[in-house]
Amino acid sequence: MYRYDEIDREVLADRVAEFREQCDRRLSGAMTEDQFKPLRLMNGLYLQLHAYMLRVAIPYGALNSAQLRVLANIARTYDRGYGHFTTRTNIQFHWIKLRDAPDILRDLAEVGLHAIQTSGNCIRNLTADPHAGATADEVDDPRIWAEAIRQWSTFHPEFSYLPRKFKIAVTAAAKDRAAIRIYDVGLRLHRDADDALSFEVRVGGGLGRLPHLSPVIRERLPVRHLLSYMQAILRVYNRHGRRDNIHKARIKILVASLGAAEFARQVEAEWELTDKAAIDLPPTELARIRATFARTGFETLPAISTVFEAAKADDRAFARFARNNVMPHKQPGYALVNVSLKAIGETPGDASAEQMEVVADLAERFSLDEARVTYEQNLLLPHVRLDDLPEVHRVLAAAGLATPNITLISDIIACPGLDYCALANARAIPIAQDIARRFADPALAERVGELKIKISGCINACGHHHVGHIGILGVDKKGEEFYQLTLGGSAEADAALGHVLGPALAADRVAPAIDQIVEVYLRERRDGERFIDTFNRAGLAPFKEVVYAPAH
Repeated sequence: MYRYDEIDREVLADRVAEFREQCDRRLSGAMTEDQFKPLRLMNGLYLQLHAYMLRVAIPYGALNSAQLRVLANIARTYDRGYGHFTTRTNIQFHWIKLRDAPDILRDLAEVGLHAIQTSGNCIRNLTADPHAGATADEVDDPRIWAEAIRQWSTFHPEFSYLPRKFKIAVTAAAKDRAAIRIYDVGLRLHRDADDALSFEVRVGGGLGRLPHLSPVIRERLPVRHLLSYMQAILRVYNRHGRRDNIHKARIKILVASLGAAEFARQVEAEWELTDKAAIDLPPTELARIRATFARTGFETLPAISTVFEAAKADDRAFARFARNNVMPHKQPGYALVNVSLKAIGETPGDASAEQMEVVADLAERFSLDEARVTYEQNLLLPHVRLDDLPEVHRVLAAAGLATPNITLISDIIACPGLDYCALANARAIPIAQDIARRFADPALAERVGELKIKISGCINACGHHHVGHIGILGVDKKGEEFYQLTLGGSAEADAALGHVLGPALAADRVAPAIDQIVEVYLRERRDGERFIDTFNRAGLAPFKEVVYAPAH
């Protein structure tokens, strides 16, 4: 993984000193909240319902053990003992005191973390496939390219005040584990017939009030031109993006209004005028970045582990964990281990200080000192020997981190909702907890199979409800919390926006409705179909009929 150099560290130290002075002025009354707001947002500090919230960037979701331990210490020292991992592979601390914010940023900077560009109308934290560098189905390591964009875009003077926030995701595999079609720019690496690398470039995705899936504007972009082409995209957006209406300011609105073909034409025209050699990454710099991601330390191991196989045979709980949470690694004798932050009845995405320390210890001992954050609000140990899996499972289980539910019905994405967020219309966390409790039996959850539920507390869609197999949107009806259900969404390669099932339901009707939907699915499915396959074949009608049937 990338290590910050002396320039990075100096920049962060200067930023912390600057923000400390700004906080002192706010605390002394020399600056009003309105004056302070744009300054704190540039440092990732939000003011929510009950306290300040600090959002910390975790570029492409990668953490080492030292960084995880610092996050744990921040949770314990400055918050209420936990942090919340988000769908953007950030971590949020929801109970921050303003006087402590500069000290937190100082602690983060000491291990190469920060909160820069986690807010504001700029290029936000870069995300990538959490399996990057560890999976056989990728054509290159997407983190290399995400890091190149991060270095190029951080403090970029031309793109620090865009019409609206701007989010970029990168993947290099056919299976989309980064949800690139719901991003402002989604990049998919391809290896062409002549073995050359190129990008499929998608622009104009995004959820919220007006959801869009991004269209392709260029099928094959030679990778050497990534930065100059990104500049062309951003210049067209900067030139035409709406600054007069926040609801129409995202690039998705511009692409939709111009049409993908016209937007692509303008980008190509802008790109033709660009001095590409002055912007694109020199081969020596690309080689430097690539070298920081070169993974060493793997042992030569057999592809089959007798220890692993024996443990599965002897321990049903471990076997279930292995089925659902362990994924194949490109290196023989290793595996990727998903760490579920969705224990039944808990808050999706939350991890206590103690749990973060457990994962840090496991990363250091068993995963070549690396952990990842996934956009599904879970953690991942990317490089674990098969022989070590029984011990890793034992430690995770003792910490409440071994719930065997990855991609299953209780692996729910949920935003903080009205429990924390001033923008929310309804709570998301209690709804997620109610649903998870109904499917707490792991045998039932496995019988149901892959079913992705996503919950948002408002139309801003931080919980990605539009692209859930079952999406749940909190709405306000005359001061009461109601929930609108959608079915058939997906954030993966088969990306789709969900279809509204019917009128919004009262809070106490949501979990029973999920029960009914699952019953219809189990009745209607054929040959082991996933929920999304059954929905695509059967349509909305059988699900709507049972949920809205008159009570007897």
